[in-house]
Amino acid sequence: MRQLVILGAGTAGTMMANLLVRKLDSKEWALTIVDEHSTHYYQPGFLFIPFGSYDEGDVSKPKTDFIPKGVKHVSEGIDLIAPADNEVILKNGDKLAYDILIVATGSKTAPGETEGMLGDGWRRDIFDFYTIEGAVALRERLKDWKGGKLVVHLNEMPIKCPVAPLEFTLLVEAFCTKKGVRDETEISYVSPLSEPFTKHNTAVVLGNMLDRKRIAFVPDFQCESIDAENKKLISYDEREVEYDLLVTIPTNMGDSCIERSGLGDDLNFIPTDKHTLQSKAHDNIFVIGDATDLPSSKAGSVAHFQADVLTENIQHFVAGEPLDPGFDGHANCFIESGHNKAFLIDFNYDVEPLEGAFPVPLLGPFKLLKETWLNHLGKLAFRFIYWNLLLRGLPMPGISTKMTMAGKKTAR
Repeated sequence: MRQLVILGAGTAGTMMANLLVRKLDSKEWALTIVDEHSTHYYQPGFLFIPFGSYDEGDVSKPKTDFIPKGVKHVSEGIDLIAPADNEVILKNGDKLAYDILIVATGSKTAPGETEGMLGDGWRRDIFDFYTIEGAVALRERLKDWKGGKLVVHLNEMPIKCPVAPLEFTLLVEAFCTKKGVRDETEISYVSPLSEPFTKHNTAVVLGNMLDRKRIAFVPDFQCESIDAENKKLISYDEREVEYDLLVTIPTNMGDSCIERSGLGDDLNFIPTDKHTLQSKAHDNIFVIGDATDLPSSKAGSVAHFQADVLTENIQHFVAGEPLDPGFDGHANCFIESGHNKAFLIDFNYDVEPLEGAFPVPLLGPFKLLKETWLNHLGKLAFRFIYWNLLLRGLPMPGISTKMTMAGKKTAR
């Protein structure tokens, strides 16, 4: 019996387990998924917890609810990967042999990478919302918010869900308005980027919105340290940004097992072919989702599109056929803008977000690069889609793996 091992039962790993158990011959292939954590989190929902829209129960379910029959689940930590021996060594010392390995170990926040982020100010004046613990703690802090300098800080790229920091900034502006403390609150968005977002078209639209909402944008801010005692962000060029409440997106890094295995870059992301999802170093290792070093967004929709391509390429690899360079960097995501409205963007490696209708040309019902109430409903509906379709590897009606230009407006 040949062995296919999946490392990580998050979004990408769970999808791959559900897809491959239906595609590979169970008489020839044994499938194993390894993950030491028992709870699966709907991470896009963390954004809503600080504002009381979601609670912990809305974003968490047992991981075993989504691991299909026919896939062995190993609930144990990963020590390292030994490609020379085609083995995964677990923290308890057990070894798992593999013929094919899929790495879906994701990414994690690493607040310790920035001097001063952890310490007396952590979860007192300095908060994150990329973890369940951080989102819940921030919810409690915002309940008592009466005004002051509120700074949303993006530490460095890449991060999971690149739009989330901007979404939080716009949502907290709406929160302060509803709470009646907007005039008493000075909101700043501090970023290492020169524009508010990585895609220029979107950056222009959202930058204009920041201006209209009286949110200061501080660009090109490379954070060297945080002075928690005096409540200041300090950049390498010695600029300072003062805060009363700092909401930060810490450095994101790949899993520490990647570092121990010598498979990753400086941030523990694995060099991966950007079209086939095959490891650049080892032919029988494939990488998906946030664990890759690809220049695509680290987001659930991207993992979904990657999973379709990777499933086909696993079948090609098993059959000894050439791999399909089918992943085009496709990403789409809703961007909450506050006051029950949202934007939608759809793009890939080569095409910037454009205006138009999605997913049905002309009809929509969603509008690209436009702020609408229906887009907000789409954002909320995605939680149901995530639990019931996406994780189970089921198709999402009307949405293609490769980005299509149908319905998009192009410059003449």
